[in-house]
Amino acid sequence: MIARYTRPEMGRIWSEENKYTCWLRVETAASQALAAAGLVPQEAADAIRDKGAFTVERITQIEDEVKHDVIAFTTTVAEHIADPNASRWFHYGLTSTDVVDTAQSLQLVEANAIIRKGILRLADVLKTRALEFKHTPVIGRTHGVHAEPTTFGLKLLLWYSEMQRNLVRFDAAAEALRVGKLSGAVGTFGHLKPAHEEAICAALGLKPVDIATQVVQRDLHAAYIGTLAVLASTLDKIATEVRHLQRTEVREAEEFFSEKQKGSSAMPHKRNPIASEQISGLARVIRANSQTALENVALWHERDISHSSAERVIIPDSTILSDYLLQKTAGLIEKLLVYPKRMLKNLESTGGLIFSGQLLLDLAESGMSREDAYRLVQGHAMNSWKNELVFRDEVANEPAITERLSPEKLAHAFDYTRQLANVDAIFARVLGSE
Repeated sequence: MIARYTRPEMGRIWSEENKYTCWLRVETAASQALAAAGLVPQEAADAIRDKGAFTVERITQIEDEVKHDVIAFTTTVAEHIADPNASRWFHYGLTSTDVVDTAQSLQLVEANAIIRKGILRLADVLKTRALEFKHTPVIGRTHGVHAEPTTFGLKLLLWYSEMQRNLVRFDAAAEALRVGKLSGAVGTFGHLKPAHEEAICAALGLKPVDIATQVVQRDLHAAYIGTLAVLASTLDKIATEVRHLQRTEVREAEEFFSEKQKGSSAMPHKRNPIASEQISGLARVIRANSQTALENVALWHERDISHSSAERVIIPDSTILSDYLLQKTAGLIEKLLVYPKRMLKNLESTGGLIFSGQLLLDLAESGMSREDAYRLVQGHAMNSWKNELVFRDEVANEPAITERLSPEKLAHAFDYTRQLANVDAIFARVLGSE
């Protein structure tokens, strides 16, 4: 696991202690359900519930000898139960993966509750700041080149909307993995019945899978890790935009920089987007994990364990990193330094070139053919760009334009508020009546 990025509550979920606690929860629920069905003596089930315990140290000691973690676990618990007449009913009718896969779902339920809170918090931060900068003009860029005006609020609103989609995807993937499986060595209920599985899962707050082999099918896990990868890509997208906006030549926004923070060991002036770069870097890890999860889908026949070793890395790491990156991104946006004056300065820096599209439309509306209008406007645009002229002034001295557009209409073509008239409508579409 990536311990450096693990918050205590998430780290506890993936600890050895909690893993075995979840295994014991499954075993206890199974013995009680089987006792109710008359397969296991009730006193044995009660002894398992009341006396069943373990220590990680003892499990590890036995596993070093037997090379099987579940056998080491069941042996340790049996030692604590002490009564052979009770312990012989422990793990009755189950195979290892019945316990391991079902218990892993319990761990994921815990982890997913934390991740979901992180998604909601980031969405709330994005919404708050989107409303704050709803009408703050900024130049929109395509291919990294100035395009047309937008607002900084719309950038944030776009991310908010994407996080809403991430929430829908996450809820669906998490719910799909809220499943248990206790159908035996090849999924045929050779020793138990479907009703027993249903009772055990109900006691654990899980749903039984419709059909399984010895394992819950790994397309579910691949979809889940893939969903976390999409989520991480959104966070990467946000961080990448911040990194671009913090470039010296742009300087429209930047990460919060504390009083005692240092940007470079050699250059005292540096204020680097280190949080954003960390988000982008760690998002790659989750995306890489999704490839491993896809490789885990194809197992031999009714089961092999090629997925197991990989999942011990990718599932804890992906959930830990998702939690960490959500918190990191929320903090990034919450404390993001935004410079509206610089945004307006950059927007106006090309001398009106960004309004060439509106001028083209106004000339076409005046009766000029689109082809002639495009040729005329582009000629002045390229000349202004090449010779560092003010495009607005150049077209104001072009008779072919001024004979069609009055000074008022020409000024209107260069009014950025005209292109931003529908900002409120876009916000209403995303936020509804909020």
